[in-house]
This record gives sequence, C-alpha cells and structure tokens, in this order.
Amino acid sequence: MGDVDSSRGFLRDVKRIVLKVGTAVVTRNDGRIALGRLGALCEQLKELNTQGYEVILVSSGAVGLGRQRLKYRQLVNSSFADLQKPQVELDGKACAAVGQNCLMALYDTLFSQLDVSSAQLLVTDSDFRDRDFRKQLSDTVKSLLSLKVIPIFNENDAVSTRRAPYEDSSGIFWDNDSLAALLALELKADLLVLLSDVEGLYSGPPSDPHSKLIHTYIKEKHQTEITFGDKSRVGRGGMTAKVKAAVNAAYAGIPVIITSGYAPENLTKVLQGQHIGTLFHQDAHLWCSVKDVDARGMAIAARESSRRLQAMTSEQRKKILLDIADAIEANAKKIDVENEADVSAAQQAGYEKSLVARLALKPGKISSLANSVRVLANMEDPIGHVLKKTELADGLVLEKTSSPLGVLLIVFESRPDALVQIASLAIRSGNGLLLKGGKEAKRSNAILHKVITEAIPESVGGKLIGLVTSREEIPDLLKLDDVIDLVIPRGSNKLVSQIKNSTKIPVLGHADGICHVYVDKSANMDMAKRIVLDAKLDYPAACNAMETLLVHKDLMHTTPFNDLIVDLRCEGVTLYGGPRASTFLHIPEAHSFHVEYSSLACTIEFVDDVHAAIDHIHEHGSAHTECIIAEDQEVVNAFFGQVDSAAVFHNASTRFCDGARFGLGAEVGISTSRIHARGPVGVEGLLTTRWILKGSGQVVNGDKGIIYTHKDLPIEP
Repeated sequence: MGDVDSSRGFLRDVKRIVLKVGTAVVTRNDGRIALGRLGALCEQLKELNTQGYEVILVSSGAVGLGRQRLKYRQLVNSSFADLQKPQVELDGKACAAVGQNCLMALYDTLFSQLDVSSAQLLVTDSDFRDRDFRKQLSDTVKSLLSLKVIPIFNENDAVSTRRAPYEDSSGIFWDNDSLAALLALELKADLLVLLSDVEGLYSGPPSDPHSKLIHTYIKEKHQTEITFGDKSRVGRGGMTAKVKAAVNAAYAGIPVIITSGYAPENLTKVLQGQHIGTLFHQDAHLWCSVKDVDARGMAIAARESSRRLQAMTSEQRKKILLDIADAIEANAKKIDVENEADVSAAQQAGYEKSLVARLALKPGKISSLANSVRVLANMEDPIGHVLKKTELADGLVLEKTSSPLGVLLIVFESRPDALVQIASLAIRSGNGLLLKGGKEAKRSNAILHKVITEAIPESVGGKLIGLVTSREEIPDLLKLDDVIDLVIPRGSNKLVSQIKNSTKIPVLGHADGICHVYVDKSANMDMAKRIVLDAKLDYPAACNAMETLLVHKDLMHTTPFNDLIVDLRCEGVTLYGGPRASTFLHIPEAHSFHVEYSSLACTIEFVDDVHAAIDHIHEHGSAHTECIIAEDQEVVNAFFGQVDSAAVFHNASTRFCDGARFGLGAEVGISTSRIHARGPVGVEGLLTTRWILKGSGQVVNGDKGIIYTHKDLPIEP
C-alpha cells in the first residue's frame, strides 16, 4: 500500500460514493470505446459493491459513442457521389440517443459478466426543478442501492431543452461533472470522485514540465494561481468544469477527489486514503499552513519576512525573542499535552528508546527552552557589526560587516526542542527559516511552531518561519538553490548523506557523532571515572555522548580501570570491545568501530599510546568531539596538535560540546564541516559578511589620480 495521507482519514467512514467517469476515460483517442479501461473500472465497482459500499455512477461518453456509430453508418450508406459533397455535422441530440443505447448495453454486458446488476437513470436539468421528482429520485436510488444495484446516471441529452449538448452551460447543472456534484448533494453521498485522463489538478497545464500536482486544493490559495490548459479533447469542459463542480460540492460539505481513470485500482487507492489525486474539502483552508504549501512560495515568503526583520532595530528584534519566551511559558500545558501524545504514539509504534528519549520534553525542559531564548535576546546584536575597517584611499573607507545568510532550511529528527533553539537563532541572526521535523514529533512541532509564529509581529509576519510537514516537499525545497542559502540537516547519517547527495545548496552539519574519550596512562583515574561516566550517561542519545572509550594498554590490569568497567556495567551500559578489549574483558566484539549507539552502549579498545589513539580517531571517528584525560602535558599537546576534529577537550566531558554550554545561547546544530562554521553552530555560524564602501565621488578611471593607502582604521565600539 502507498503512503496514507493523514488528512484523508475521513475516507475510512465513507459508505456512499458518487463516481463520475469522463468521456476521455470511457473512449480512446479514436473515439471508440476504451474497453480495457471500462472493464477494469467495472471490476473495481464490483469489489466495492461486495464490500458494502453504495456506488452511484455518472457516466459520460454517450454523445461521442453515438457520433462514432452514426458516422460509420453514414459512411456505409453513402454513395461515392455523396462522399464528394460537403459533410453535414451530425445532430448532437441524435448522437446522444444512439450513443446512450450503446453505452448502457456495454455497461450491462460488463456488469452481467461480474454478476452485478445495473440500472439506467436519465435526467434533464428541468427535472430537478420539480420537488416531487427529486424526492422520487432519492427513493428510487435508495431502493436500488438496497438491492445492490449500481445506478448509472447520464444527462438525457436527446430530449434536453438545451440548444445543444456542448453549447449551453445554463441551468441547475450544465454537464456531467456538475450533475455528479448535484447528485452527491441530493443523494447525501459521503464522497464524490471525478475520474479524469490526468492524475489530478495541476498548477498549470499537465504537459508543462514545471506544473506540479496539487494534492489538496485550497481555494484561498489556488484559485488565482492555477493556469488551465486546453479543455477535454471530447468532453464539455475538461479540468475547468471538474474544478468548478468540485469546489461547489466541497463547500457544500461533500469531499471530492479528482484522480486518473487510467491508473489501475485508483478508486480502491482513493478509498484507502492514499496520497493520490487532488482532494477538495471544506476544511482545507484550515490545513493551509501545514498542507500542500508551495515550496518556492514558502521560501520566498521567508526571505521577504527576513528582510523586514533585518530592517528592525536591535531592540525590536530583542523584543520579539522575549515575547516568544513568554509565549512558550504561557503555553507550557498545551505543549506538554501535544508532546505527551507524540511520546505515547512513538512508544506504541515500537520506536527505539533512544528516539523516544530525544522526543520527550522532560520536566523543566519548557522553562529551560524559554530561558535559552531570553539568553539569546540579551546577547549583543550580531547583525551589522563592523569586523574590519580599511582606508583604501583618501576619503574612501571600506568596512567588512556581519550580515544574515538569508534563508535556512533545517531538517531535523525527533527532537522538538531543536525547533525552539533553531527558530530563536534564526530570529537573532536575521534569517528566514524553513523547518522540517520528524513525523514522530509532528504534534509537538506544530504547537511550538504555532506558539512562536503567533508571537512574531505582523510587521514581520509569521511566514518568517515556515513549517514543512510533508516529506514529499523536501526534494522540491532542495532544488531551490536560488532562494535557500544553507541546509542544515540534524539527524542520522542516512539523512545527512541523502541531503548532501540531493542538492546544490551548501550543506552544514555532521553525519555521525562518534565521540571518543582517550584515557592515558598518566590520567588521574578518579577524574577519568567521573568524565567517562558523564560522557556516556548524562544523555546517551545526544550526538556529543561518548561512543568509544580508548584506554592506554598499561591500565589494563589496574584496579581503577576495573572499577570503571564495573561502574559502567552497574549503570546498565552494554559494552562491546575491539579485538584486544573483547578478549581481555570477555565482552562481545563490536562489528565496527564506526558506530553511533545513541543509547546505553559503547565500544572499548586498548591502544599502545597517544599516537595510536590519534590514529584510531582519524580512522574511525566522525570529526565531532574528542577528549583526552591525561596529566602528561606533552601527551596532551600531541593530542591537541594532531586530532583535527571540530572540538577537542582535555580533562572535560564530551557533553560540554553544546551551543548553550559554549555561551552561544543555543545551537542550530554541530558542524564537522571544514568550511564556514565548525563545532556548535550558534548565531555567528548563521552570519556571513558583506562589504560597505563609503566614498565622496571617487572613480577608478584606470586608477589614474588615486593613491591607495590600504590603511587599517580603528573600529568604533
């Protein structure tokens, strides 16, 4: 089964369906009946009928079939002389009369082969003006459905008072799309499905490669953005007519899905709630912030809002952050409720304990998050700092200043607290932001996003921070190298690798957090025990937790080392060993040294000296955070001088590698990249530089008459 769309959960309760089949589905390009397609459709309807669904069919195609049949008879009955004369267009009503007979005969044959009964009901526009007719229609259909008979409706074009089937769009209904919508209302259907010759509604002509399928139609957003292509090759109005009928039905309370009648089993997939076709629903506007939002539009809106944010004063930006902190605390109960729902769902789904641990907002966490936002607010404004000031020539001064990057796309897994940190950092650094959190934290992310964006003043706009909820949008976002300036993935090695391989946008982040602690023979072992236990136990799921413990070989037979191993085991840490440690400690051998456990587990190995430890780290590490515990300064200097990870510590837990603990206020992630920011990425890592040149009318003119001084000038505080 394909992906189930959560917005289509109502389809589980559908019983009565009105299905409209267009002429383009019923017939082939040459006008003849599409027997294979029609047969497959009848088989689907038979299955639905057997499963207890009440199916009402509205079928076009009669006029086209009649025209094809009459043209053939006309050709057979014509003399050679007749064929030389100008051919008169066939009467549309005559075509309808002949074609309707052919169409129903075909349906009867197909359904009879499937042991299903069908019934023909022909209606005209004027019929629906009669209240008694409408009541009788409802009673008749109810009776047919109770007998498991499939009613097949069509407009009775042969006797309709319209001037011609294709020319008159007046009245209560004007084609079979609007007839289907009318019947869905009259017969109190639970769902209307309009089958077309394309997958659904596109943002432009389906033949245009830039057109995108719209999965959920939002009238307020899409009615002015869609460009329709040509009308149907055979029907009356094509997609324009379908959308008009769908909107009318949806806003009257009947959900509608437009999808392809060409794809096998599409009707069955629709009823399973799969993410196909275009859904029209009266509540779609409520989903606008989280459903079917155009990726480019979201990125552009974030950029525009970021420019308004940058135009504010430092105090105004500070106030936004303080308001957000207050809003987070004021909504703590709501946030807790949504987070608990996410945690419960993750546990029921059988997610790993490490993921559930990252997902949960532990007691005091919300207050801690609010305080971290206040710390950021009270930091020095990072935007517009003069970093260097140079006199190029007399009266010509160049300044290098700090500047926001632009629009950031952050993709993160599990941790909803990351949303708050990232959003506050983006605001402090003047950047627009697009966020894609893990599905397991959907409710937590949604409430946090709502609380934060509602605290942003209208003069900036809540679109400064966009929340992407559908993974289908990520590929589109990763193509927007012209409007998104930096991607920061926070998650698994697989996630980071996929993103790096899928975009031309610069990517900042780390794939793994394989952090090492090396205990040298010169180490203070009481200190070593405290540091190792903290590095593993303080938060095992964190990317800065110790995953590999390297121990100098001379410590193998010592009591302090034995005590350390006992303490790790007593704390529930599962130990795996390298070739030497697994044999000595009688523990399972690790299948690889390049493992990020993110849980109460770690790898232990013995090394000959600090240089062997350094070699091990370079070969198996991820350049995240490494620690040496030693008292021999020469050994420490060798470790500092040669280990080239983003963070290198001496006699301190790897857990200190954190933006808040570094005094950055918060972090958007930890980067192991060697370009731009490295280690915990705070506000400064989200800034770039620009050049401001202040002159008094100078021109280059081949550098004639200008004397370059290139003199450094003091920077005013």
